[in-house]
Amino acid sequence: MSYDRIDARILEIVQKNNRLTSEVIGEMAGLSPTACQRRLKRLRSEGIIEADVSIVSARAVGRPIQMLVLVNLERERSDIIDRFKKAIKTSDEVVNGFYVTGDADFVLYITARTMEDYEQFTRRFFYENPDIKGFKTMVIMDRVKAGFAIPIEPPPSD
Repeated sequence: MSYDRIDARILEIVQKNNRLTSEVIGEMAGLSPTACQRRLKRLRSEGIIEADVSIVSARAVGRPIQMLVLVNLERERSDIIDRFKKAIKTSDEVVNGFYVTGDADFVLYITARTMEDYEQFTRRFFYENPDIKGFKTMVIMDRVKAGFAIPIEPPPSD
């Protein structure tokens, strides 16, 4: 996967607003709309752009309880890790999941309608899973920043 300075500019633009037309993005990046569309298609097909998403307010859709959960597995074996990764991917309550180093094995971002719903989720997802050694929940009081934008470094000039 490689990209050039023009691709870097396109990436900066679409991270801020992916609803812009190819005409607008092209104009901002100094390209024709057709050239911009070709580059966007390549960036997506190469996996540089992984997804085009909207950030939805959990509160607005009735899931105002948000938590970060640190999860520790019983053992760090590849089959246990792979099983837990699959469980994360298939759970609607888990919005984001990260396999990490440090004090926990995984960090999860979870939403719920109520604390009672979260308790039921913990019973199903954590307590019934023999691979889970323990978990620690931190309730989010205020989401200060939400997004997926990554600083884009233009590649070095040739």
